[in-house]
Amino acid sequence: MGNGCFIFQIMSIGYACLALGVPHTDYRTCKVDSINDAILMDLIAYNLESLERIIDYNIQNDIHLFRISSDVIPFGSSPVNKLEWWKQHSDVFKRIGNKIKVHQIRVSMHPGQYTVINSPSIEVVKRAMADLEYHARVLDCLGADFTNKIILHVGGVYGNKPEAMLRFIDHFKELPTNLRKRVVIENDDKCYHIRDVLTLSQQLSIPVVFDNLHNHLNPSGEPLSDESWIELCKETWKTEDGPQKIHFSQQNQIKKSGSHSFTINVEEFMNLYQRINRKDLDFMLEVKDKNLSALKIKDCLNPNLKFSALENAWKRYKYKVLEHSPDIYLQIRELLKDKKSTPVLMLYQLMDSALSQDLTLGHQINAILHVWGYFKNREDEKNGFQKRLERVQTGTLSISTMKKHLYSLAVKYEEPYLLSSYYFAF
Repeated sequence: MGNGCFIFQIMSIGYACLALGVPHTDYRTCKVDSINDAILMDLIAYNLESLERIIDYNIQNDIHLFRISSDVIPFGSSPVNKLEWWKQHSDVFKRIGNKIKVHQIRVSMHPGQYTVINSPSIEVVKRAMADLEYHARVLDCLGADFTNKIILHVGGVYGNKPEAMLRFIDHFKELPTNLRKRVVIENDDKCYHIRDVLTLSQQLSIPVVFDNLHNHLNPSGEPLSDESWIELCKETWKTEDGPQKIHFSQQNQIKKSGSHSFTINVEEFMNLYQRINRKDLDFMLEVKDKNLSALKIKDCLNPNLKFSALENAWKRYKYKVLEHSPDIYLQIRELLKDKKSTPVLMLYQLMDSALSQDLTLGHQINAILHVWGYFKNREDEKNGFQKRLERVQTGTLSISTMKKHLYSLAVKYEEPYLLSSYYFAF
């Protein structure tokens, strides 16, 4: 095939929590001993503005699957937050929720590791249930229906897995009906493998999210492929739950077991995608570069991708690639000279290869000089830049500080090419 992609209907591809390279989309919080109502009101207002900007970005980029950060409401399930934030910010929630609904974005939330409803400690269980209620309230405030889920791990083993699973069953049944309709369960990388989770699903009629990396790290011992487990999990999803959803991630080769890779390797993803051969599945990518991998995979799944889309992707990545590998930078430039084909898979494979290479000071300085080229005729900036460059070369100024300076120049002189570049995003 001319573009190097497999021809299937495009599935929903999503990412979690944060959008890299999108200004003013961070979330803010504070230390518990600094909390007062005024600070919380300001933090919540700021975070909701960030969430709305991310939703707007997703709409602009045709991304229809997104996990909302649990941090959107600081201390959302804690008694230290006494605000009725769901009432005080109801108009903003409704506005964001309307955008989500109109543009058919499926959202979810994923409580952290301390939200454990199978703990033998009643206090831990109470806090976990309060946290689940907080997450459900956020989704309710957005007007999100029950296809928009809360993903939950089963919890700990506590020395006796059968008893811990029975506690999960008992405590799950105690949840309010509207919350039970939201919760889906996921296999984890240490305690509960996919067969355990399917066993719980059978008893409680809960949808199961299959996580491929967790399955590789914590297998059930059965000789089944990822695609076979995905098919088994499909049976747990009812019509009212929406399309089946899975988590896809890859191991970071230089970090501890279970750490997510920086970016999604397109070849590995496409191989699984081809084997699944399904049209009714949502992929949540769990990856460090968030939206960037989502856009990359969406391009590779698009059989009607235009050459201009490849050019736009290259514009965003080019200085980041140059920073890692000038050789691959030149290979990609050569690849894109032929405007009659759309070699999307090859493009992203080359970029993945470049970004996997270790940074060297020489290559980083080379990229700095290329970016500086946009400002080299700004006489009033030359002296400051040269001094900073000398400090970078002698190791007395960090690359990140130099890049912040270059970004400030891009903002100051309104250079749109640089402002959209991933060179500054990570």
